[in-house]
Amino acid sequence: MEIVIYSDSDVEEMKINIYCRKLTPELERVVAVLKMLEQKLTGIYEGETCFLDPDKVLYIDTADKKTFLYTTDKVYETALKLYELEEQLRPWDFIRVSKSAVVNFARVRSLRPDFGGRMRLSMSNGEVVVANRQYVPAIKAKLGM
Repeated sequence: MEIVIYSDSDVEEMKINIYCRKLTPELERVVAVLKMLEQKLTGIYEGETCFLDPDKVLYIDTADKKTFLYTTDKVYETALKLYELEEQLRPWDFIRVSKSAVVNFARVRSLRPDFGGRMRLSMSNGEVVVANRQYVPAIKAKLGM
């Protein structure tokens, strides 16, 4: 594979052209990663709709039939349901940890077993999210345990 990058100060929007003999699974993965970089989430903070990069979201939680996106320093409300966000974020490293929470696994700092087969996930900002015991096997599988 040859990669050529042309830099031009007159270009307003990045454009990527791919030339290939045929579309391979490897090339499909490259295209999927490129498309992932364009995806944004929307959240409402203090009445203003904001665009968020999925990698900035630590975890997503639901309470009182509302869904919230947690970043390092802010909490955004979203109109999407948890299962819709989980599907949308499938290309990223998000994992369901309870009926009401999905965690950005790339932002987990440490894991610790908890009472009753649960697991405590310490996030990069110091917050703790508890994984219910029914979701712990998926977390262990993700870690190769």
